[in-house]
Amino acid sequence: MWFMYALSWLALLIQAAFVTLGIAAGLYYLAELIEEYTVATSRIIKYMIWFSTAVLVGLYLFEHFPGAMVGVGLFTNLVYFGLLQTFPFIMLTSPNFILSCVLVVLNHYLAFQYFAEEYYPFSEVLAYFTFCLWLIPFAFFVSLSAGENVLPSTMQPGDDVVSNYFTKGKRGKRSGILTVFSFVKEAVLPSRQKIY
Repeated sequence: MWFMYALSWLALLIQAAFVTLGIAAGLYYLAELIEEYTVATSRIIKYMIWFSTAVLVGLYLFEHFPGAMVGVGLFTNLVYFGLLQTFPFIMLTSPNFILSCVLVVLNHYLAFQYFAEEYYPFSEVLAYFTFCLWLIPFAFFVSLSAGENVLPSTMQPGDDVVSNYFTKGKRGKRSGILTVFSFVKEAVLPSRQKIY
């Protein structure tokens, strides 16, 4: 009896490792696609924001969600449109980015407060969190590395395009989420050197 119990815990650990590796591989591939197709990614994120806005309006009209929660969600989507104006260049110190982070936390607080008072099945709560709170910030998070490998298109006063490109935007150097995934890949599955 104890042997089967220990075996079940070992199987659970192995399954969790496979799920984690699968998610990491999917995120890595998604980050590569976003980096390659930034214009299409911008369009997809814009459609996701419009979809989230329609869902929020539908929740207000048909499910009678609180106006404050829906209003903060709609304002958050407006801030996301502001972030999309400079996509794929997202400055982590810009007021739009900081405001969007604050609004994400506020949206979560309002949602937890509402769903603690009103009963909804778990699947409906998860649907609200997925479409109204997590989808768009996740898309922006995965696309953070997309702006780092783009050729410079504008000049700042005092900068020249060539030196700016070679000092800030080296093509061979990756940072952001792709660096994290590359590090994890090397830590878990180190590459072997060929010996001749």
